[in-house]
Amino acid sequence: MNSQQLIELEDRYNAHNYHPIPVVISKGEGAFVWDQEGKRYYDFLSAYSAVNQGHCHPKIIQALTEQAQKLTLTSRAFYNNILGEYAKYITEYFGYDRVLPMNTGVEGGETAVKLARRWGYDVKGIPANQAKVIFVEGNFWGRTLAAISSSTDPSSTTGFGPFMPGYELIPYNNLAALEQALQDPNVCAFMVEPIQGEAGVVVPDEGYLKGVRELCSKYHVLWIADEVQTGLARTGKRLAVDHENVKPDILILGKALSGGVLPVSAVLSSDEVMLTIKPGEHGSTYGGNPLACAVAMKALEVLEQENMADNAEKMGQIFRSEMNRIKEKSDLVTLVRGKGLLNAVVIDEHEESDKAWKICVRLKENGLLAKPTHGNIIRFAPPLVITEEQLLDCVNIIEKTFAEFE
Repeated sequence: MNSQQLIELEDRYNAHNYHPIPVVISKGEGAFVWDQEGKRYYDFLSAYSAVNQGHCHPKIIQALTEQAQKLTLTSRAFYNNILGEYAKYITEYFGYDRVLPMNTGVEGGETAVKLARRWGYDVKGIPANQAKVIFVEGNFWGRTLAAISSSTDPSSTTGFGPFMPGYELIPYNNLAALEQALQDPNVCAFMVEPIQGEAGVVVPDEGYLKGVRELCSKYHVLWIADEVQTGLARTGKRLAVDHENVKPDILILGKALSGGVLPVSAVLSSDEVMLTIKPGEHGSTYGGNPLACAVAMKALEVLEQENMADNAEKMGQIFRSEMNRIKEKSDLVTLVRGKGLLNAVVIDEHEESDKAWKICVRLKENGLLAKPTHGNIIRFAPPLVITEEQLLDCVNIIEKTFAEFE
């Protein structure tokens, strides 16, 4: 079947819970993907930063196929021969006592909130069923009922209530508002993305994360860092919090933890937090499965071996410099922001509310795949294996496409 037939097939039988750019991808390698007809594109979304290591990284695929031929799933009813090795590897890699393995990023978020509440009751001494978790406006950590209960996006919340109690929202990048909220003795945790990804790559002021760490310590509140999208070398450091040399109490990872091969997420924390959960109180049939553990170890190893954080930092500086050069002579781009290879440009829409969408469709026609978020923002996040030559080729595609809309 050709691309159009495949699009029609999906539209006919699949739920309409996404609005994809009209391209059918059938193959991927490194920073490139190919459509059903064989046309090649630069991938500038990276499956929302799940394929940081590039599409079908040979070492990750090898780990997948070798483990898949031995053992894939036992459930946690039994021990398996990979989970212990993985737990040691990932906790030492990030400097935490323990890991709780899950599958998706949103499961990681739910796990972190459960852990924080339990810690609040058992350790902090919050009265039963009174624990509060503070979130920020513009956050995004998934679309389960628990996740959308913290959302300020009407498309996530309208028609899906009632919502989870015990959540409070404050402005992002506002330490004064955070300190005021943390003075409530029933607050057990503050959950935040170091850079807001889905909101349009919103980067906080320098010193914000350091201030978050200091305030959470001062008020005996757990800091939960949602690094599902910002972690794993995407922003030019191993974790985005590393830019300010601070350590959260609970760290959530997902997406690129498997190099985009299968769903793998993880929650890392201290003995004090993690051991509040007892057998039978939280779990997942697939969490910690041998296949996921083998793949995740290789995905983390590849990030280090190939210096992907350094490349993200270097390529990101070049990309933002080039985008700002384009902005200077363009009426189309009003703002460029980002860190490492997590970047976005804000498009001046004027009367045309779907201009960013039309630009992304034209980018596709010109050989580059990106997707708008929140209407007029285009996120640019290629795999971290991209070379300078490839990046500059992409800059030319973007510049040419923008010029077509001037």
